[in-house]
Amino acid sequence: MTLALILWQIVLTLLILGVAVMLLALARQIGVLHERMAPIGPQEARPGLDVGQVVPRLVLHTLEDRPVVIGEALQAGHRQMLLFVAPECPVCKRVIPIARDVATARGFELLFVGDGPVPELKDMVASRPEMQGIPLLTGVELGLVLQINRLPALVLLDERGTIRVKDIVNTRRQIEDLLDTVPEAPRPAHVETGVISHAAV
Repeated sequence: MTLALILWQIVLTLLILGVAVMLLALARQIGVLHERMAPIGPQEARPGLDVGQVVPRLVLHTLEDRPVVIGEALQAGHRQMLLFVAPECPVCKRVIPIARDVATARGFELLFVGDGPVPELKDMVASRPEMQGIPLLTGVELGLVLQINRLPALVLLDERGTIRVKDIVNTRRQIEDLLDTVPEAPRPAHVETGVISHAAV
């Protein structure tokens, strides 16, 4: 009887320890989600470079280790739309296909900027068809320069590397409303080829 009671106490103790460990792990995950998701909406404080400022020239790398330059002068009218995402961010997964649709419709170059370990970012891209064919940049330099501290964050750069939009986004309407505040880029003048004009002398 005494042996059975001792065994029962050991089992009960192990169960209590197991539940305590699970509760700690759950609390940590809730904290991570809270950190990533709140606040969803306009940022109250915007440290780092902000709208109207020029991003310094930075060389980042894709998951395939291909260099991509951010902050370099681009073709007239060209715009880069950067979406900052992370594997453990549930809102990011919802926003990614929306951002891709909006960027395609508006003719913007979309680039994902990943926050997290490279193996997890590779798994994220591999498991999400809507991320295929779009570069995902790694490295923390750009996030530090812009002080991106909430995800998903959207940044729009014009052809001079000037920040035109920088904010947290979580719906299509938010993305489109943000982009609608930016005037359309002037289209390059149409140049006819094969026409020679002569001036009378």
